[in-house]
Amino acid sequence: MCLAIPARITAIDHASDTAEVTLDGVARSVSLALLDSAEVGDYVLIHVGYALNRIDPEEAERTLETIREAGLLAAPGDAP
Repeated sequence: MCLAIPARITAIDHASDTAEVTLDGVARSVSLALLDSAEVGDYVLIHVGYALNRIDPEEAERTLETIREAGLLAAPGDAP
């Protein structure tokens, strides 16, 4: 089974079609090649270095809260 994790876009490099995303205090570069459009502030589902699709912010927060409840992410404000 595969799991895609929601992360928020903090910067976009249009020349390389990549974005910097953050999740749990960690920043990563991901490919935007599979998306038609994305903007800074969007939540996207990330899997193996690719943004698969945009996700509604409320849905992203619900998903992240479920992952936190499972003990797989720090609570907001906790040190990573």
